[in-house]
Amino acid sequence: MQAPPVVSTADLKSHVGQRITLRGWLYARRSSGKIHFIELRDGFGIASCVAGKKDISPEDFETADKIAQESAIEITGDVKEHPKKPGVFEIVLASIKVLAPTAGEYPISPKEHGTDFLMDHRHLWLRSKRQHAIMRVRHTIIQAIRSYFDDGGFTLVDAPIFTPNACEGTSTLFETDYHGDKAYLTQSGQLYMEAAAAAFGKAYCFGPTFRAEKSKTRRHLAEFWMVEPEVAFMDLDGDMDLAEGLLCTIVERVLSQRGEELKVLERDTSKLENVKKAFPRIHYDEAVKILNEHRAQKREEGKTKNDAELAATPDFPWGEDFGAEDETVISSRFDKPVMVHHYPAAVKAFYMKRDPSDPRGVACCVDVLAPEGYGEVIGGGQREDDLNILLAAIEHHKLPMSAFEWYLDLRRYGTFTHAGFGLGVERAVAWICGLPHVRETIPFARMMNRLSP
Repeated sequence: MQAPPVVSTADLKSHVGQRITLRGWLYARRSSGKIHFIELRDGFGIASCVAGKKDISPEDFETADKIAQESAIEITGDVKEHPKKPGVFEIVLASIKVLAPTAGEYPISPKEHGTDFLMDHRHLWLRSKRQHAIMRVRHTIIQAIRSYFDDGGFTLVDAPIFTPNACEGTSTLFETDYHGDKAYLTQSGQLYMEAAAAAFGKAYCFGPTFRAEKSKTRRHLAEFWMVEPEVAFMDLDGDMDLAEGLLCTIVERVLSQRGEELKVLERDTSKLENVKKAFPRIHYDEAVKILNEHRAQKREEGKTKNDAELAATPDFPWGEDFGAEDETVISSRFDKPVMVHHYPAAVKAFYMKRDPSDPRGVACCVDVLAPEGYGEVIGGGQREDDLNILLAAIEHHKLPMSAFEWYLDLRRYGTFTHAGFGLGVERAVAWICGLPHVRETIPFARMMNRLSP
């Protein structure tokens, strides 16, 4: 007799009425005496298996009653569609075998565990339904990003991870020894993408970036992944169009392909369905107005509550950058991502182009703030293409001119209008999955207080 085919849980639909073999790990088990109910996890999904006393041998029935959580197992049985749940399949077992028992009680039991415990056991926590769903969504987000740029005529150009100079200060850079010289782990591949844009017209890099800031907020990681496109002969408006299209593509792909995972995460998908063109685009001045309206309301509440501290809430000073709470206030006015553009140049990087029409000194830049309090997911803008203005900016920021000679060559030899942005994958995953903290958005988080596992 021919042996049953070995399939995955993703293939069950095409094997209804057939006998198959599955290999995986015991996710959960319960019993009602004469019947054992087993959930087998194989990395593709979870299969519900029924072991009836009359269907399998007494030895196998006994085995099914004593398998420890996460033991590696092999089952053979008949695939049936659930009589009351279309599209849900179960397997009536004919046999079960333990391929490898666990060495002891599985550390992550069905009971509640603290976050530190789960992060210490991240290598095992990844097996849970919730973490599995998050990683699936992350995978689809990355697929969507690559497709968007690849199909849009962009060339992938890998930026270096080691950089020779701390061009914007060392406070948030990881320093390392590079054969006797100081080197730093990259914070961004953007400067290199400007060179790539001059060579290829439309380029992007996608890789890990590192920030050494001593931050413990729910939005920060020490190591995260970022995609950074750069386009020749594109201005700020074109940059905003590009960013808007990317976010719409990502959300559309996740909604169409990861509906089951979003259900596991209990994500309110109606909020994601609002993410369609066109996004609201507001000037920094308008964002400041929103903040001050909010603060005026807080002052009135303070007077009503006789709360002196609340009543003394000051206006937001024009010229400062927005904090996390400010971004939440601004984005709460909208039901989709909002683009805030033309920030004061003083709070942006030296290479941002200044708007010549505004004497206050504002940059042709944009931050895209995700709704629901998730903050900035994209930051970018138009780059300064005038050599003399860029030279002055480097001197003003007291940066080492020698570190930028290669960068200045891009302006010396065929300078051109260009723009781009960076999107942090982990913040996008947190927003789309509705997660309270970015630590669950990456397989193995690196944070200020965590380097293991």
